[in-house]
Amino acid sequence: MSSEQQKHIDARWALPFLGVACAVGVASIYFNQPLLSVMGKDFGASDHAMGFVAVATQVGYAIGVLFFVPLGDVAERRALMMRLYAGVSLALAAAAFAPGIAWMIAASVAIGLMASVTHVALPMAAELATEEKRGQAIGTVMTGLLLGILLARTFAGWVSHLGSWRTVFLVAAVINAAFVPMIYAVMPKLQPRRTLRYSDAMRSLWTLFKTEPTLRDACIVGALVFGGFSSFWTTLTFLLNSHYHMGPEVAGTFGLIGATGAMIAPIAGRMGDRNGARAVVTIAGGVLTVAYLWLWLNEHAPVSVALHMVGLVIGVIVLDAGTQMMQVGNQTRIFSLDQSARSRINTVYMTVYFAGGAIGSALASWVWSRWQWDGVCALALALVLLAGVRHAMGRGRGTKDGPGNDAEAEFMWSEG
Repeated sequence: MSSEQQKHIDARWALPFLGVACAVGVASIYFNQPLLSVMGKDFGASDHAMGFVAVATQVGYAIGVLFFVPLGDVAERRALMMRLYAGVSLALAAAAFAPGIAWMIAASVAIGLMASVTHVALPMAAELATEEKRGQAIGTVMTGLLLGILLARTFAGWVSHLGSWRTVFLVAAVINAAFVPMIYAVMPKLQPRRTLRYSDAMRSLWTLFKTEPTLRDACIVGALVFGGFSSFWTTLTFLLNSHYHMGPEVAGTFGLIGATGAMIAPIAGRMGDRNGARAVVTIAGGVLTVAYLWLWLNEHAPVSVALHMVGLVIGVIVLDAGTQMMQVGNQTRIFSLDQSARSRINTVYMTVYFAGGAIGSALASWVWSRWQWDGVCALALALVLLAGVRHAMGRGRGTKDGPGNDAEAEFMWSEG
């Protein structure tokens, strides 16, 4: 059997498994979000202070992506994934026994560091797919990743309702530990395409950012969009608790609702293969603009609580669909660049991306303490509009569209 045939057989089984593995890994950094108010009561900390627990996981994740993910171009990736999932399990166990907010912030940074394993796994999707199906393969794995982000909140909300917030982290630690032998059994060995020292890989990160205009464009747009997305999810639990007196299980349920929006990933991937990835990013910007305007206006609508909840459900679905489209479009674009540097390209992109998320969460906590939901929605909308300006400026600056043709939707983001 040829190596090319083996690649396609492995891809048939490995791509869905990679999606599940990404879901489990990335979920670890979002378990805390619907639990912030509950943990704050145990620790005697304010909502503003607890917001930094969410920031800590995203900071840790950005650092982990920066220092661990380049190893995907240096080391054998299956063994690297196994070690990092074991690390996630230990960090989650440490969070479960946190006696106070300082310990929880430290454990959250460690969780984020180890959970960067998802971006060791994600470039493998492009490795296991043919060029003409790269967008579809990335969409498949990205579906798992976004489902992990969203369903983490559902899992955390309902498990805490059955036990306590500490139960959430203990159960998650066991699940991540179980993935260590599963990865060994399911994933093929994937050696790096060329011999490269870690120090050289790290030095090349700035070179890639400096010399690849497509990568710079995707980084800035992605960071701004994810900053808005994170600002919404960090403060949703505060909105539900203070305005509607609802607990973490309801905040978690919104993650389940939002997961329906993740189903657009394979469609976005095929759209990128057919029409070009920039078109996907453009359309996603319009969808996100509509979502934040809707979420803002919904809170001021003179309707019953039930109708407010219906409006919030609609907004969450549209928001998550737009965010998923944006991510698939951006990553299809960057994975069309240097094949031998995919892990490092993803390192640059995801480091900037999650730095944007951490800044968005921190700003949201501060904005919430002063202007509540109006401030959060205004912040998110401003970040998306800035991303739209950057995306429009990026066209014609040597950026590449990725697979597909050069067609692009011709409308401004603000028009939706």
